[in-house]
Amino acid sequence: MEKTLHGSPSSDTIKDVDRFEEISDAEKARLEGTVWRKLDIWVLPVCTMFYLLSFLDRSNIANARVAGMQTSLKMTNHQYSIALTMTYVPYIAAEFPSNLLLKYVGPRWMLPTMVTIWGIVATMQGVVKTYSGLLACRFFLGLMEGGLFPGLVLYMSFFYPRERLQIRVATFFASASLSGAFSGLLAAAIMNLNGKGGRPGWAWIFILEGIFTSLFGLTAFLYLPNSPCTARFLSTKERNYVMAKLKADGAVADDDKSDGFSWIEVIRCCQSIHVWLLAPVLFFLGTTLYGLAYFEPTIVAGLGYTGNKAQLMSAPPFAVAFVVSMITAVISDRYKCRGFMLIFFSICNLVGFIMFYASKSHHVRYGSLFLTISGSYCGAPPVITWVANNSAPHVRRATSVAIAFIMTNSGGILATWLLGSLSPAPNYTKATVTFIIMSVGMVILSFTTLGYFWHQNRLKADRRQFSTPEEEPKGLGDKSAWFVYNL
Repeated sequence: MEKTLHGSPSSDTIKDVDRFEEISDAEKARLEGTVWRKLDIWVLPVCTMFYLLSFLDRSNIANARVAGMQTSLKMTNHQYSIALTMTYVPYIAAEFPSNLLLKYVGPRWMLPTMVTIWGIVATMQGVVKTYSGLLACRFFLGLMEGGLFPGLVLYMSFFYPRERLQIRVATFFASASLSGAFSGLLAAAIMNLNGKGGRPGWAWIFILEGIFTSLFGLTAFLYLPNSPCTARFLSTKERNYVMAKLKADGAVADDDKSDGFSWIEVIRCCQSIHVWLLAPVLFFLGTTLYGLAYFEPTIVAGLGYTGNKAQLMSAPPFAVAFVVSMITAVISDRYKCRGFMLIFFSICNLVGFIMFYASKSHHVRYGSLFLTISGSYCGAPPVITWVANNSAPHVRRATSVAIAFIMTNSGGILATWLLGSLSPAPNYTKATVTFIIMSVGMVILSFTTLGYFWHQNRLKADRRQFSTPEEEPKGLGDKSAWFVYNL
């Protein structure tokens, strides 16, 4: 069977898909109940675990800090911010090229390789003796992790139609909030190894979690498929059904040539109004999300909790965010309301940060973390899915997703300084005011983007009344009158 790109359908597969309409409605109904369940069993758990480990290995430095790392390495708050920033510079630089390479190298090889290598780097953080050694580890950790999240969003779009994508993106992104809860609980348990092997407890946090990541990355080589066309757990008929659904939805093009790399498609993506309307939203969201990811344990410690108690009390807000994210993702997919979900969680952010700013009560401030963490962590899946859903063909989607994550992680750089050095604990006044302003901006821009998509769909509906798909120029992608934007 011929194949020109990793994950692209061969000519034989395309012919089979074209003949797929000949099967009965009963058979289609059976396949509908089977194929997505198989993909959810074989593909989704691996993606979820990849992202959980990614977020865990990147953000467990916050738990290590509470456990004594900053004191052991004689770091100032300024140096801690530099260490966090050191992760994001290569992280952002890697996102765009890795997303363009994913389909050509093959997700089966590229994704597990990244996971395995960064697991080794994460482990090395536990053996460093100096601040400069930590900086080197953070640099290479960012370099290897950078392509993962945009790569996973793009990879999932190889398997799922647009209306089924957010619940899957939310599932693996919710693992970020789960990792926030899990990280605090795990760190509290690992601290019992303090002094074992002559190493402090904070070092064992890095060592044990990094080793597990590398081992999981190695096992993923055995069963991660490149695309539905190469998925061994699907029958030929099931592969054809998935490809037919993806083609009908506009998630993949009708042929390899349309989905092949083109700088013109990169430029067209950069000319898309909706990408740049959502870019500031992603920057604002990234600032609040990573600010909470890296500093929530420290914020909790400032509310009167210390030692293992602080680690344990940092877990509940993330656990709640995980549950809320899964529930709202189902609603968003069912009713196709990405924009309204984003607006709702932006308002949650706004209310939570106002509570933290206006009250000095430790109980109220701790309660505000449930709103801000849910607002940030649950707002990310709808906006990221919104960008991916409304960009086509493949290169345009890959570019828009890469831009989305470049903006998100640029916000992460700001967060490391905003809470690390520019806004002192325990009130974080400047940071909280900044987050309030950003939350307002997220609400306004989300409403604006929703209005833009609604207006464009009205214009496309008018165009469809006076033309046919055959009369339309080829290669329009999401600009086609027959490509309806998800709201």
